[in-house]
Amino acid sequence: MTWSPASWREKPAKHLPADYPDMAALSAVEARLSQKPPLVVASEIDKLKRKLAGVVDGKAFLLQGGDCAESFAEFSADRVINYFKLFLQMAMVLTFAGGKPVVKVGRVAGQFAKPRSEPIETIGDVVLPSYRGDIINGMDFDAASRIPDPARLLSAYDQSTATLNLLRALATGGYANLSNVNNWNLAFAKKAGAAAEYLKLAHRIEESLDFMSGVGLSKDGEASFDTVDFFTSHEALLLGYEQSLTRQDKLFGTGGWYDTSAHMVWIGDRTRQLDGAHVEFCRGIKNPVGMKCGPTLEPDDLIRLIDALNPTNEAGKLVLIARYGSEKVGHGLPKLVRAVQKEGRKVVWSCDPMHGNTLKTGNGYKTRPFDRVMSEVRTFMEVLPSEGAYAGGVHLEMTGDDVTECLGGATPVTEQNIASRYHTHCDPRLNADQSLELAFTVAHELREARQVRRLAAAGL
Repeated sequence: MTWSPASWREKPAKHLPADYPDMAALSAVEARLSQKPPLVVASEIDKLKRKLAGVVDGKAFLLQGGDCAESFAEFSADRVINYFKLFLQMAMVLTFAGGKPVVKVGRVAGQFAKPRSEPIETIGDVVLPSYRGDIINGMDFDAASRIPDPARLLSAYDQSTATLNLLRALATGGYANLSNVNNWNLAFAKKAGAAAEYLKLAHRIEESLDFMSGVGLSKDGEASFDTVDFFTSHEALLLGYEQSLTRQDKLFGTGGWYDTSAHMVWIGDRTRQLDGAHVEFCRGIKNPVGMKCGPTLEPDDLIRLIDALNPTNEAGKLVLIARYGSEKVGHGLPKLVRAVQKEGRKVVWSCDPMHGNTLKTGNGYKTRPFDRVMSEVRTFMEVLPSEGAYAGGVHLEMTGDDVTECLGGATPVTEQNIASRYHTHCDPRLNADQSLELAFTVAHELREARQVRRLAAAGL
């Protein structure tokens, strides 16, 4: 079938706003965006794809995470820096434990649009359109804020540009030096039952850094640790924005079409219809594409979707992001993994333990119990090897801020204190302590798997 960046417009589209009051104004904004510089370039996108191919082969691990929905009002340099520092700390823990490179992909610099379960929101006697993310409308509960505004696409582009500029400076300007990111935030470990284990691993990493410094490996030069590769991603939901930033490569000779809004985009569990607009758009771009896989996805449908999105079975092209919930993952995930293994499809398997574990507290706050998040990660990492596949990554909604949005953790968030720092614009996020605690748990699983491989190699 013929594909173009606009061919999605001929397909049924779910979760796209249809109530812009001035469609001509929307078209004018999209035209302006199509003339703006790309946020990322083809060579960076292809580099991420090569790194993800290493995950397919079991030689690397994917860490993907960031805000549920980025905010115009809360954007600041300090928030980006705190987030980046936390991300590097988590990646270092996973690298040290697993003995493999960690592919670092943020949910950042473009994660502005959100699908919503209900098109309307009711508070008291007032009924208004739902908040769909800052790129579409405003969070304030009033009629004017909830009207979709095309100018917000330009604001999202500008904020993404500023975020990327800062992230690139941090990733390449020395901030990512291992000695700088190893200022451990281990408040959770002091209260955790496994505090000794957490602290032991942290101290082992510090000792390794001291050793590398002692033999000159951390000095400037060929073996410098001052620079890291950090990539961006978001859900490709607002397709007009994605189309406007899709360009045919003329710089690096590939000739392919790249969505230059991010290095990687993904399709949500609610928009992965085989004949739908979102699959149509993503099947034609050269970017790595993620796809959320939930309880309603059957194995045969998954194989058809894989064939549509990655017809050449290219390693590193497709990331399957399992999002079941702790009570369903053990039953639902194995049959999907089994089907993919049987058909020989080259995919990255990643775990989103957030979206299937959402509930409301007795006092009305949307939250996610941390123990359920941890349980889903552990089950995911058991299921994949039991089916002969590699548990290749995690996909988290997280922040470097000290928020109280997800219940539990070693530094506990409770129903009594959840309101104290509940700042999310959409879904609850892991705070810094919870994120690091989860990273140490995943690290434990990776270390166990590493030891099993060593014993097998030794014939023991």
